[in-house]
Amino acid sequence: MIAAVALAIALQAEPKTYLQETVALMQKAWPQNRMVQIVCHGHSVPAGYFKTPTVDTFNAYPHLLHIELKKLFPLAVINVTVTAIGGENSISGAKRFADDVLTKKPDIVAIDYGLNDRGINSTAVKQAWQSMIDQAKAKGVKVLLLTPTPDQSAKMNNPTDPLNQQVDQIRSLAKENGVGLVDSYAAFQTELAKGTPLPNLMSQVNHPNRAGHDLVVHELMKWFPTT
Repeated sequence: MIAAVALAIALQAEPKTYLQETVALMQKAWPQNRMVQIVCHGHSVPAGYFKTPTVDTFNAYPHLLHIELKKLFPLAVINVTVTAIGGENSISGAKRFADDVLTKKPDIVAIDYGLNDRGINSTAVKQAWQSMIDQAKAKGVKVLLLTPTPDQSAKMNNPTDPLNQQVDQIRSLAKENGVGLVDSYAAFQTELAKGTPLPNLMSQVNHPNRAGHDLVVHELMKWFPTT
């Protein structure tokens, strides 16, 4: 047990170094640069659903990430592609991962399925996430795992709540596999601790609004340091 914990700690990806090759590439000018491909894979939140059925693509975190990256890397050619499907869980997402994600030859893939994995066999869910991680790593693709954004019906302070269980599993997967962890859930908890009411960050019960998506972008940008 002690050896397993030590291994997990040793494998933990660090924001300052995990994407350093991609960051270095984004700092290069033409003709030494090339297009950097980032794919956001998951469910309705990265797909841009706000108050269903409205899809507000330009206020969702994939697009906002693209904007922030271009501010930081003005010389870079960056493409942020969304392969997310509203209502999908990780088991379905893993089945189409090779065809829909890897065919785009991404440098980075961000995976966000925690909200929709509740109520599904935890072993099957873990296997689905592991499958996507393994497929990406086999192609040399860097992986960012996102903990879920909140659901207003969840008990965020109850460790046994299904959403918290998904958070714990995603954090563990990131450690076990040495991939990046974008802890959206912790970012929301921090904002709530400051006194911000959760409804102020949500467009409906289970979808964040622009302010909520901004919190996710802030966490994503930690993985693209320039110094």
